[in-house]
Amino acid sequence: MYQTTIKGIGKDAKAFEAEKMMILFGDNAPSELADFCYVIDIVSVDEDITEEHTLKLDDVSYRITSVGDAVRKNLNDLGHITLKFDGSTTPGQSGTLYLEDKEIAGVETGSTITIEK
Repeated sequence: MYQTTIKGIGKDAKAFEAEKMMILFGDNAPSELADFCYVIDIVSVDEDITEEHTLKLDDVSYRITSVGDAVRKNLNDLGHITLKFDGSTTPGQSGTLYLEDKEIAGVETGSTITIEK
């Protein structure tokens, strides 16, 4: 239902992994944020993302535990959401996709992000 590729990694993007977070943004990331983002291709999401779905970073699967209200719209319009790997079952921020509390896979330029049933 959704797949994109990481096209670039800001010089400070991996620093957020210590906080169990990845910030995604399309090519249009504001310059003051670009260094903190994983730059992705903007790809439309075919349907609502729910807790029934799984997110994959390359071949590593993460169960979706909660979905902020703006995740689908932000992915479609800007490619901009935060992935938070803390297992939260209540969305604290509208633009954040919450995933199971699990170590973040080694993501590199060319890695894929997939959301599937």
